[in-house]
Amino acid sequence: MSRPRVVIAGAGFAGLTCARALKRAPVDVLLVDRNNYHLFTPLLYQVASALLDPGEIARPVRQLIRPLHNADFLLANVTGADLEQRRLLTDHGPLSYDYLVLATGSRSDYFGKASLAHHAFGLKELDEGLAVRNRVLQRFEESRWTTDREERRSLLTFVVVGGGPTGVEMAGALSELISLVLRKDYRDLDLELVRVILLEAAGMLLGTFEAPLREAARRSLEKKGVEVLFNARVEDVTAGSLRLADGHEIFASTVIWTAGVRASDIGSTLGLAVGRQARVEVMPTLQAPGHPEVFVIGDLAGAVDGDTPLPMFIPVAMQEGRKVAATIRDLLRNYGATNFRFKDPGIMATIGRNSAVAQLGPVRLTGFLGWMMWLVVHLVNVISFRSRIIVLINWAWDYVFYDRPIRLIVRAGDAKND
Repeated sequence: MSRPRVVIAGAGFAGLTCARALKRAPVDVLLVDRNNYHLFTPLLYQVASALLDPGEIARPVRQLIRPLHNADFLLANVTGADLEQRRLLTDHGPLSYDYLVLATGSRSDYFGKASLAHHAFGLKELDEGLAVRNRVLQRFEESRWTTDREERRSLLTFVVVGGGPTGVEMAGALSELISLVLRKDYRDLDLELVRVILLEAAGMLLGTFEAPLREAARRSLEKKGVEVLFNARVEDVTAGSLRLADGHEIFASTVIWTAGVRASDIGSTLGLAVGRQARVEVMPTLQAPGHPEVFVIGDLAGAVDGDTPLPMFIPVAMQEGRKVAATIRDLLRNYGATNFRFKDPGIMATIGRNSAVAQLGPVRLTGFLGWMMWLVVHLVNVISFRSRIIVLINWAWDYVFYDRPIRLIVRAGDAKND
């Protein structure tokens, strides 16, 4: 007699955690993802700022599930599902399931502005991190070919949009890349022409943090030379400039967008009810209404704590993954599903060397202590032991020698026809 089959769409933090939590369950687990790797997204900005190599924050899914003797992986794009026939539809054909876990994550949200989608760089996927790194280094090379001061200023102006953790971390890392590393590569570089600008549409940075930590982050960024502009809503982006809603124009040829995310389109594709940010409305048990065999977790899930939507944070995704695995085990024993309860471990953000803010329960840390806590937490959570060692070495090298060795402009070749 065949065992129940659990198909998990998405090998991010939610999907991978769910698969691992089903390791000893009497089920066969099948992970499906359009990428063959799991990405440690909290450190993607360090790929974009030439501190880490892609292989240090991404590991093959097949390697990660090797210890799971009841799990397998298929590389495919999820195109839909037949919920009545219990089949997940992919570009390689349908996959039958007894339980379906939707964990397809999120993507950048440009709020319907075509110019943003066309000209701004997102920072959600591995290829986007590499694209940002290429762009920054390429702009410095191009600046050597012009004698026009204003053109050089435009080439060397970098705008990060969004004052959340990703935007703050990217702006701080980019400023340090320029002031500590690239100024040595370009010996006659006039730092007066280089600008790193962080734009935030609200009146504060890091809106989920307490006010003293937000202020500490702002001071740290400005100390590193980042220009922080509040109430700055982006209206339009062109190849060489950015226009704000108040009419102010900034001449910059590089815009990095971290100001919004939305869930993947799978929810609406399946005909499930979706709410804000296209997140699927779920029951308190994380089951899809009307389909108790279908679970939705991670950024895709519109789970709430009371009336407040849970944030699109990794701890939420991982706790949801473990909860759904426990629920599936309970259902196999003919027990009922129970409600999900999120336990908040706290939040943190780094602003670069020796500076971070951390809000962990009653503990509040800033500056060097916050930075040390950030280093420990992220190092422990890097996906494999090998990656931890390499990341630690690169961090130590950068800290001691003010050097980032991965300053490579790498372009993928065109795909060949089979």
